[in-house]
Amino acid sequence: MSPRPRRFLRRSALLIQQNPRYPLYLFTLTADELRQIADIARLNRDEAGRLVGYQRGVAARHVRNIAEYLNSGDVLFPNSIILALCAEVRFRRHRSRTMKDGIAVTGTIEIPLAVNGSKPAWIVDGQQRAIALSQSSRGDFPVPVNAFVAADTATQREHFLRVNMTRPLPRGLITELLPELATILPPILAERKIPAALCEMLNSDPKSPFRGIIRRASTPQGQRRQAVVADTALIKMLEDSLKSPSGCLFPYRNIATGETDFARIRRTLLIYWNAVWDTFPEAWGLPPSRSRLMHSVGLRAMGRLMDRVMNGVHPDIPQPRRLVRRYLDRIAPICHWTSGRWEDLGGLRWNELQNVPSHFRMLSNLLVRSYVWGDSSST
Repeated sequence: MSPRPRRFLRRSALLIQQNPRYPLYLFTLTADELRQIADIARLNRDEAGRLVGYQRGVAARHVRNIAEYLNSGDVLFPNSIILALCAEVRFRRHRSRTMKDGIAVTGTIEIPLAVNGSKPAWIVDGQQRAIALSQSSRGDFPVPVNAFVAADTATQREHFLRVNMTRPLPRGLITELLPELATILPPILAERKIPAALCEMLNSDPKSPFRGIIRRASTPQGQRRQAVVADTALIKMLEDSLKSPSGCLFPYRNIATGETDFARIRRTLLIYWNAVWDTFPEAWGLPPSRSRLMHSVGLRAMGRLMDRVMNGVHPDIPQPRRLVRRYLDRIAPICHWTSGRWEDLGGLRWNELQNVPSHFRMLSNLLVRSYVWGDSSST
């Protein structure tokens, strides 16, 4: 038997001449057709731990509100859906009606229909609207679509972040996607890429005490109880150390060339945080509600102490972890991560410490003073 010919969905379209590498098309689909050809690339990780997809979870209430509006009858829905199309998409120009303005070309776009369940398009922006359309009773409702050809996930992720830069995307979602991008990024994203990559290293490196306990946007629901550390807290700590001239990670970045010594940064982080784990094993790996060491305020304050300690410890000396452990022994007697009161902080109960500027400042100053003076009784 000869194979069945490939079927195509055909629609009148405009080809916008923006970037020759990524053809951009404007056309219209019905709600049913959109559901037929487009998938949502959910953010998760495969069995090998590689990042898959880029889209956040469904905002059920938002979707319900849109669907109710679509079902109301008197509807104007000008918001377009942005799609990434597979490379098999074809565009045929209308010779007799080709526009002569040098900006757009009229024609027909031909989108191959799904084969073996594999759809030819992915939603880059507008997933909540697309889900609402699929749940509405208006299967024939026409929807404006902007689409570009980019079958690889890396390009889709890049455009997903760029499209959503001015919108309230969850910070954790952005920071988890950033290390996967190899293109030139806007400054606001570029300076967050290195801390995001380091956070991923800490979560996956077999020698890291944070391995498997960092909560990321892609963390499966069943593993979230073990993922007790918020990635935003670690990334903020890493950002502070990388950007401040007094940070212990700052010397490993060449501001002029943009080069970063990731090997030394990795070694510095593993030395210090493994020594923290050695010093406070009873407080490590617990939920923040049971351990303020795992809370944002504790992690950031210990990060500030890291800058002070590791500025005096070269990562390549013999047995640096043992030396850092000796330094941390200076602060251990005054720390109350899981019980008791911080007498040097006005008698605050251990679980009254919050991630607010005043508490972060007080705790950071106390830890640094105790380390410098080496005598908790003098605080």
